[in-house]
Amino acid sequence: MVQSIRIGKEPQVQYVLRLADTCLILGQRITEWCGHAPILEEDIALSNMALDLIGQARALLARAGELDGRGHDEDQLAFLRAEGDFLNVTLAELPRGDFAHTCLRNAMLATLLKLLWQRLAASSDSELAAIAGKAVKEARYHQQHAGDWVVRLGDGTDESRQRIEKALVQLWPYTAELFTPDAVDEAASASGLGPRWADLQADWQAEMREILAAAGLAAPEGEIRFRSTGKLGVHSEHMGYILAEMQHLQRSYPGGAW
Repeated sequence: MVQSIRIGKEPQVQYVLRLADTCLILGQRITEWCGHAPILEEDIALSNMALDLIGQARALLARAGELDGRGHDEDQLAFLRAEGDFLNVTLAELPRGDFAHTCLRNAMLATLLKLLWQRLAASSDSELAAIAGKAVKEARYHQQHAGDWVVRLGDGTDESRQRIEKALVQLWPYTAELFTPDAVDEAASASGLGPRWADLQADWQAEMREILAAAGLAAPEGEIRFRSTGKLGVHSEHMGYILAEMQHLQRSYPGGAW
């Protein structure tokens, strides 16, 4: 049996892993649409978005391994960590759901990633800044593509409207985790590595409300009391199933490459 690897708890490593794992797990979820999207063009578009995210994850995992200094590469960090060592936001690991669910989640996370990449372009870590310079272009496209679909679904048939409204109710509570402050964010901000995710909340809400308004939708009002905890390594019941599928080949045949 292949043993799981461990990685350090240093704030800079944890900060990069949060971003890397969110990209990786979201990309894995989006690949589930390959061959199942409602139209051929969208099948190709979603597959390409997943590849963009996995490419970003590879670069970030490689950088996290360098910062950790234990000699782990992106393959090992993707395939040989245990569930509790993944630090993606819970929103990324939720089941694929229907097309409306996917489009809205993609819009939510693409908006977050775009804002992060914009700020990370000025990171004190030159490698992270270089990754951000390329990734922000991809995130802008992802946000526009997903946002356009949210508008089409909200302004479409009664059925599409009901589905996007249902997705909004289901997904909105998980957005609180995106902006919950903690020591990892504080350390990253203090060192110039990257912004506090909480500092992006106002811009994220403004951009998401603009997308929702164009679709004739409104964000749920009131404080979100529920707090998911994927960024802390405490995941939903869905995470183990993702890893079982994603890591099976590497753990069965050690030494495989991407």
